[in-house]
Amino acid sequence: MQRREVLGLYMAAQFASFLIAENSFAQEKSLKEQLVGAWTIVSVSSKLPDGTLVWGDNPIGLIIFTSDGHYSTQLMRSDLPKYASNNRAKGTPEEYKAIAMGSVANFGTYSVDEANKTFTISYDGSTFANRKGTKETRPFVIEGEELRITNPAPSTGGETSQLIYRRAK
Repeated sequence: MQRREVLGLYMAAQFASFLIAENSFAQEKSLKEQLVGAWTIVSVSSKLPDGTLVWGDNPIGLIIFTSDGHYSTQLMRSDLPKYASNNRAKGTPEEYKAIAMGSVANFGTYSVDEANKTFTISYDGSTFANRKGTKETRPFVIEGEELRITNPAPSTGGETSQLIYRRAK
C-alpha cells in the first residue's frame, strides 16, 4: 500500500472514532440536560367534549426549560380573534371567551426524575389561576429533536393529552 493510502485510511479511522465518541457523549447527557432549551409546539391532542381540538389544527406555542430549573410555556390557537376595539381592556364577551379558551400560559420551576422519565412543574403563575401554587408530574420522551409530553390533567378537562414539540432553532 502506498503511503497516501495508509494515511487516508488512518485519517478516516480517526474521523470515525471521533464521530462515535461524539455520539456516545450526546447519549450520556442526563434527561435534564437534554430537556434544557426552547421547544416549539407541533401538535396537541386535547379535545373538548364535542370532539373538537382545544388548540385547533395548527396550535402555536413555546416551552422553555432553563438549566437552573425554571420553565415558561405559552400555548394558543393560531386563529385567536383580534380585539375589534384594538384594546385588550375593551373586548367583547365573545372575544374574551375565545381568547381565554384558546390560550394558556404559565411559569415556575421544574425538576426531573431521571429514573421515571418525568418532570414535575411547580406553578408560580398561570393564566389558569387554579394551577398557581400547585405541582404536576408529566412523563416525557426525547428522541432526537422531538419532545413528547403526556399531560394527565389538561386544564380544559377531558382525557390525557399528548403534546409534541420540536427543538427551536
